Amino acid sequence: MKQLGMLAWVAFALPAPALAQTAALEPVTVTATRTEAAPFDVPAAVDVIGTERIRGAGRPEVNLSESVGLIPGVTARDRQNYAQDLQLSIRGFGARSTFGVRGVRLYVDGIPATMPDGQGQLSHIDLASAARIEVLRGPFSVLYGNSSGGVVQVFTQQGEGAPVAASTFTSGSDGLRRPGVRVSGSTPGLRYAISANRFESQGWRDHSEASRDVMNGRLDFERGEGSEWTLVANSLRMRADDPLGLTRAQFEAAPRQVDAAAQQFDTRKTVQQDQIGVVHDRSLGAGQSLRLMVYAGQRATTQFQSIPVATQANVLHPGGVIGLGRRYAGTDWRWTSRRTTAHGDIEWVAGISYDMLIEHRQGWQNFAGAALGVQGALRRDEDNRVSNVDPYAQLVWKLAPRWTLTAGVRHSSVRFGSRDHFISGANGDDSGGVRYGATLPVAALMFALSPDVHLYASAGRGFETPTFNELAYRAGGLTGLNFTLKPSDSTNVELGVKGRTAWGDAVRTEWNATAFQTTTANELVTQTNVGGRSTFQNAGATRRRGVEASWTALLGRAWRVQFAQAWLDATYRDGFLTCASTPCAAAALPIPAGNRIPGTAHSVTAAELAWQPDQGWRGGIEARRSSEVFANDANTQAAPAFTTFALNGGYVLDVQRWSLAATARIDNVFNRRYVGSVIVNEGNARFFEPAPGRTWVVKLSASYNF
Repeated sequence: MKQLGMLAWVAFALPAPALAQTAALEPVTVTATRTEAAPFDVPAAVDVIGTERIRGAGRPEVNLSESVGLIPGVTARDRQNYAQDLQLSIRGFGARSTFGVRGVRLYVDGIPATMPDGQGQLSHIDLASAARIEVLRGPFSVLYGNSSGGVVQVFTQQGEGAPVAASTFTSGSDGLRRPGVRVSGSTPGLRYAISANRFESQGWRDHSEASRDVMNGRLDFERGEGSEWTLVANSLRMRADDPLGLTRAQFEAAPRQVDAAAQQFDTRKTVQQDQIGVVHDRSLGAGQSLRLMVYAGQRATTQFQSIPVATQANVLHPGGVIGLGRRYAGTDWRWTSRRTTAHGDIEWVAGISYDMLIEHRQGWQNFAGAALGVQGALRRDEDNRVSNVDPYAQLVWKLAPRWTLTAGVRHSSVRFGSRDHFISGANGDDSGGVRYGATLPVAALMFALSPDVHLYASAGRGFETPTFNELAYRAGGLTGLNFTLKPSDSTNVELGVKGRTAWGDAVRTEWNATAFQTTTANELVTQTNVGGRSTFQNAGATRRRGVEASWTALLGRAWRVQFAQAWLDATYRDGFLTCASTPCAAAALPIPAGNRIPGTAHSVTAAELAWQPDQGWRGGIEARRSSEVFANDANTQAAPAFTTFALNGGYVLDVQRWSLAATARIDNVFNRRYVGSVIVNEGNARFFEPAPGRTWVVKLSASYNF
């Protein structure tokens, strides 16, 4: 492969730095491969986002998309639609998602935010209490099981030291308001951090008003030497209008408008979620330790969709209002052993995880008589269940002073079941079930070319089942779950090089480059998508290959320069047939081999220059560029390429026990009109979700150290 050869040439052509050893810009450890190590020593593409990136530069701390822009290969598209969540994708996985996050595994303090079917949610993540975010790309993500095109882990900030009370108030364009409070600290044997915040916005587009209340708490207990307990609790309340997408003509005429169907049916979503998790770490002595995690939660969702009344009149149609009552729980047991032998240092990890989701899915007509946008007659009622049991093991072996072998395997078994309670005339009993399973191996070899240049190669096999949302409907308009869908299987290979340099305290840099290729069989693709409701099918083979590079430089004590570039070639290797309209008795529209996978950009570039002293004035400039993004499998509709700029500035001051900060931010400085995200294969040609024009944010924060 051309990119792999180029990367190998670059790696070996680079001279070793003059200094024997240098320190990382921000010394941290990551747990992305379940073993604690510096990112520089991990044979995988892994990045860490710290508190400055999460909460600095005037970012409102509302969406994950604010923080991940400088991670190559990661795309988080803010849809300006809180009824549908962000479009988060890694190396093209997850780009087709029409609801929530799929194809990418999500965790918060080790607790899954992705259900066992592979469907994940971002809405309950509290960025105001996040200490760091780890993002893992490439083959090693398969060690997390089903739907691991990548892994995003958020870790809550622990309380420490004397009590601290902090408050933040953010105000911005389009009625943005976000007040928040946080209390943290520690006492002997206990560390605590509790935060609460409210977000509300009138929305940049018409019919896009949203509000969200999030509370997050973390308690860390020490019970004797080598015994720690962590309790994490989270609560979410959200309501959001759904403005749907726009046709190209609508977007070009007035990007802030809303399609008439959204207002007629008052498309909207409400969510209530509560969850709790406990993590116990215990040292067993002799280099051995045990980790136990258990969690449980519930999530209730009601969503009104723009399904025409005539379509809902069909006795087989499940209606235009979705009600989901979900209860979920799980556990993960992990044993770790670290030993020094005559053959090198060896670290073993073995464990088993179990996750369960019980769903009560109901459907109603979204009209009653002549009134639209109101809950009407019941049209669907079923109990669904999905669970997984996944044993796994992995090894890190220091073969020689310069060589490290990392390997692992996971067997993933996912079982779906459905019991239909709405049986009426032609709407018969649609109960059923299906089971998917796969063994997922991965291995990597890292070589230290010098203390400051590391090379690695890795390979692994991935596995992605349909989610319940993808099983929920059939393209032909029949009732029941679409159990004919097959899981997709992928083969992943990656070559990478990581480097760092330092010239005293004046200049320190870190850089990395990666080339990868992923081939997938039975790719899951969107078949129909109308009114916010999608059906899916299996296509043939696909290929995702590309190159990613990033560079960070710390100049003096305050200047920071960052650059990231990703190239992705994501294409269908086999042709297939898809639906041109809904309902679809039989797919008839040919999609030729070689077409681009919709929702993916061929090139994404990000750059930032920041002045960030500990005290006083600070500021920065940011630039983002994306190539065009196709919106359908036929590649006949695309969102054009765009470039945007952002500016931020502020002042930071410490006065005795007070820490004060005021920052301001302007996004899309030149008021560029562009498409923020696309709705893949939208049946009414409403493919485009416009991004805002020029917007501003002002944030004031204060904390008091007792």
